[in-house]
Amino acid sequence: MTEQEKTPPILINLPDELVGDRVVVRPYRAGDGPALFEAVEESREHILPWLPWGPNHKTPEDSEAVIRKALANWITREDMMVGVWERESGRYLGGSGLHRINWDVPSFEIGYWVRRTAEGHGFISEAVRLMCGLTFDTLHANRVRIQCATANVRSAAIPKRLGFVHEGTLRNAGVDTAGELIDIQVFAMTPADYAEASWRMSS
Repeated sequence: MTEQEKTPPILINLPDELVGDRVVVRPYRAGDGPALFEAVEESREHILPWLPWGPNHKTPEDSEAVIRKALANWITREDMMVGVWERESGRYLGGSGLHRINWDVPSFEIGYWVRRTAEGHGFISEAVRLMCGLTFDTLHANRVRIQCATANVRSAAIPKRLGFVHEGTLRNAGVDTAGELIDIQVFAMTPADYAEASWRMSS
């Protein structure tokens, strides 16, 4: 076990931001609430079928409260929510993060969403690549997973594109925002998968 692996999670030094070709991924900061609210407001019908937290953002103040709670959780490493920003313009594009963390393994679940007008441009695929780099290169992950409803085809395309292994489909594993049962696909990546990912070898 390396010294880094022995370090309590709260003491692990993390980069202030992850910079890609077109996106910047970073923890939320106080004052980011209005940008988050504006993106949610634009995208309510777009995200509501898959993400139950949309109705929690009724005002910019609601979103600012979410931001500040996310920042507190980032500091303690209990949950690691981040924003995704367009590098050139500074526009807020959506969110990602590391959730359901098990530091003993270590293992992480990567989540993500993108605002309606930024969908289909590859921003989130780039953000997830950066998050994979953080988990494997800095946090020494042994397992990283992505889960999504089987009907969420766009979301499932990202782990398939990045070399995650489809481990199975969990039947009746959740409910959507309408309360209907849904099946959930599970994709995962290990250090061996990460080392062989085509996007790493071509970068």
